[in-house]
Amino acid sequence: MGKALIIGAGGVASVVVHKCCQNSEVFEEICIASRTKSKCDALRDKLAGGKTKIRTAQVDADDVGQLVALIRDFGPDIVINVALPYQDLTIMDACLETGVDYVDTANYEPPETAKFEYKWQWAYRERFEKAGITALLGSGFDPGVTGVFSAYAQKHYFDEIHQIDIVDANAGDHGYPFATNFNPEINIREVTAPGSYFEDGRFIETEPMSIKRVYDLPEIGPKDIYLLHHEEMESLAKNIRGIRRIRFWMTFSQSYLTHLKVLENVGMTSIEPIDFEGKKIVPLQFLKAVLPDPASLGPRTKGKTNIGCIFQGVKNGRERTYYVYNVCDHQACYREVGSQAISYTTGVPAMIGAMMVMTGRWKKPGVYNVEEFDPDPFMEALGKFGLPWQEDFSPALID
Repeated sequence: MGKALIIGAGGVASVVVHKCCQNSEVFEEICIASRTKSKCDALRDKLAGGKTKIRTAQVDADDVGQLVALIRDFGPDIVINVALPYQDLTIMDACLETGVDYVDTANYEPPETAKFEYKWQWAYRERFEKAGITALLGSGFDPGVTGVFSAYAQKHYFDEIHQIDIVDANAGDHGYPFATNFNPEINIREVTAPGSYFEDGRFIETEPMSIKRVYDLPEIGPKDIYLLHHEEMESLAKNIRGIRRIRFWMTFSQSYLTHLKVLENVGMTSIEPIDFEGKKIVPLQFLKAVLPDPASLGPRTKGKTNIGCIFQGVKNGRERTYYVYNVCDHQACYREVGSQAISYTTGVPAMIGAMMVMTGRWKKPGVYNVEEFDPDPFMEALGKFGLPWQEDFSPALID
């Protein structure tokens, strides 16, 4: 059907490439591009010989001119951005200049501050509308599938949804004393930032990791869950009828939290540049360089993830609850695509979101979050491409 340019060559990009090749009827040709072309070449060499044609290229995703030149040379129908969140805006600028559709998995973050907001990307709405192209924001799992789950619940089970609790649980064990399951810089910025939740029309900020509950999750058991800020709360607060409260919870082991606290206490999680031997360095970027590469964790990681949404609301005047979730096995993911489940659960929805736009199911000029489209074809594709979902109509609630 068409061509996709994939920007990025890390763990998530690897899953996207594998899944595009499994879906060759839609993705007839792909180009993998990143700052380090050898990583792109390694991905190509793993999958060469199938129906999907694979090209590679070197590009600096911070440079709009380089991006524009690459897009014009390759001629894609869509750009799949699985680079760093800092690069969302330059890639969107390049898509505007070339008239090509866009999809990403996480909202823009300014490099100088840990701030998670959609305002910078939502500001592109009018320009994308005038250009006649689509920008699909946050088509990973969270954000992404969690928004699709919310739209699905709203469409099929509720007249109004009053509360959403998003729970992201990882019971995997990689054997390292301390490592992050996705980009260390982004992960640590996320968990050390103040938490927040949406309630009665406003966001209420909390101290980092200060609110904890225990929740018994299907297939992985009781886990400590901590309240964090997460970007999909911002879009769901605008797009879900009757919403009164949204909270986002994530699991962390005590070992992870202890290591993180020590690193924070000695300044290693800071994003403020410091002088070191006559050079400016950012401590968190240095820490990222010495921690294990998340893409290397696949063969070591055992266990499962469980990510889903617990809804409370009303249907036909009666209160009801609903829980929809996916359980993903790290080792099964590694056997299939050579990546652990964290990359897998982000990469599969990125491919599906691109497919939705390319096939016209979610094609509409402007800038949109996933919950603004019909969830049914996306939900169907989740099961087909490796992320089957399960339902519970009487779940335990989080107080």
